[in-house]
Parts: sequence; structure tokens; C-alpha cells
Amino acid sequence: MSAWVFGTLLLAGWVAGPGHAGDPSVSRPVHTYSIVAFDPETGHMGVAVQSHWFSVGSIVTWAEAGVGAVATQSLVDPSYGPLALEMLRAGRSPDDALRGLLEADTASDIRQVAIVDAAGRVAAHTGDRCIPEAGHIVGDGFSVQANLMERNTVWDAMAREYESAEGDLAERLLVALEAAQREKGDIRGQQSAAILIVSGKNTGRPWVDRVMDLRVEDHPDPLGELRRLVQLHRAYAHMNAGDAAMEHNDTEAAEREYGAAERLNPGNLEMVYWHAVALANAGKIEASLPLFAKVFAGDPNWRVLTPRLVPPGFLSVSPEDLERILNAAP
Repeated sequence: MSAWVFGTLLLAGWVAGPGHAGDPSVSRPVHTYSIVAFDPETGHMGVAVQSHWFSVGSIVTWAEAGVGAVATQSLVDPSYGPLALEMLRAGRSPDDALRGLLEADTASDIRQVAIVDAAGRVAAHTGDRCIPEAGHIVGDGFSVQANLMERNTVWDAMAREYESAEGDLAERLLVALEAAQREKGDIRGQQSAAILIVSGKNTGRPWVDRVMDLRVEDHPDPLGELRRLVQLHRAYAHMNAGDAAMEHNDTEAAEREYGAAERLNPGNLEMVYWHAVALANAGKIEASLPLFAKVFAGDPNWRVLTPRLVPPGFLSVSPEDLERILNAAP
């Protein structure tokens, strides 16, 4: 083991004792397919995964804003994730970090791991004893990897689809996972999935730096459910932007953001409701009434809530207009 690897392991607390790399007590049989990737346009880094194993995201996906993203799988040693990030944070390249992990692990031949850093550099490893079909492809700013697959075409399909996909990083990660499943994916079937995306710079505000963190712990169609959650996440991002606009009394921006959220998730009564509130606050009472009526018909508790918004200023309408709102009917 090189001196810098030993020093990093020692500082991180993983040189000795249970839980360090190579300790069989920490291995988990999470055979799966995954992708790590860097988006040069935004600087975002992400990792996404699907497996026939409960709560795959809790042990396979690791990422830190401004540092990198890691997927650790096959016979998983979960310490690979935080330890790889520790080494990247210390200035090591993904290749150096991967070499350090493998040198410190007496069971590296059963591991599969991929690392991407904030500069888009990538390293990956598939151990010789990973259960076939197993393999990986390192591309420009990404790596796809899989083991215990039904076919050996999985990682090729993932790479092709990721490279040709359009949209934001979340969309391209999803497309790669879906390509794997079209190639039959995990020979055992499906159970859980996860996606984790972080920003390229660490602001010290984790609620900002963690761009997306979604998990499907146990589901008959985890990729379908993960895609639904990503869509919902996008809708609520617009809701959050609408709330921020309301805080600054920018009713036009609030109306625009709430409307975008509603279009992404039209069955959500709360999104419709806050769109209606934004319209009313912008003086567009007539336009708001059908939306209020739709919400009140779906759940009368929203009618009970509405007058309570007036005293703190969340709904700024005259008593006459409030009465019109409360009497709105489908």
C-alpha cells in the first residue's frame, strides 16, 4: 500500500477495525446496473442505479457537491463511497482514489465501482469474480457498469443511450437505466432504484447543493416509479420558485412558476390551488375562480383554509373578492 493511501485511510478512520475495505462483514450482494456522470454544462455530477435488492440507493449511490459521485456495487463494501469522496476531496484523481480503494481491499475482485469527479474525470473497476454477465464502459465524463445481468449487452446499451440522450442530467441518467432494462437488466428482476445529483460547487448549503435525491425502496416497477418521482421533483422545483416569488411580492413570477408546476403534475390539487392564489394576488380574480372551484370540489378543506391566508398576507384580496372565491363552484 502506498504511503498516501495509508495516510488517507488512517485519517478517515478506515485502516483498522470493522467496516474497513476488505472486511467481509460489510459486504452486501447488491448486483445491479448503474451510471455515474458529469454534466459539463451545469457542473452537476450524478449517480443512478437499479437493482433487485431492497433500498439500493442507501448503499450504492454516493455524491458530494464540488467533489464527485460514486457507485459501489456487486458484493458491496459501502465504505468505498465515503472513502472515495474523502480522497477526491483531498485532491486525488478518480484513478488514484480507485487505486487506493483496491489496494486496501483484499476482496477487490468481487467489487464493482465507478467514480467521477468535479472535473469530469472518470475511473471504474469490475472485479474478475463479479458474477457474469458483468462489465463496464468509461466514456467522456461518465461510466456505466453492471453485473449479474441477463445479457452482456447491458452496459453497451447504457453507454449508447446516455451519449445520444437529450435533456438535463437527470433525464439522461434515467434514459441510461431504461436502456439497461430493455436489455433485460438484472437477471433476478427489479426491486429498487435511486438517483442522486449534486452541484459542481459546494456552497455549504446542502439543501441547494443536493440537486436531486430520490429513492424507490421497493416497487414492482422501480424505474417507472423513479421517472414519476423525477417529474414530481421538477414540478415541486417550480412550486418552490413560486413560493420564493411570493415572498418577494412578485405575483407575476409566482403565477408563472405555479402554472408550470401544475402543467407538470395536473392532478395535484395543491399545485392548482397555489396557482389560483397567485392569479388572485395578481388581480386576476376571474381567471382564478375556475381553479379555486376545481380545488374546492376535490377537497372542501381548501375552502376552509382560504380565509386563513388573508391575515398573514398570503392572499391579498378584498372582502368582496374573497366571498366570490369562497363561492366558486365547478
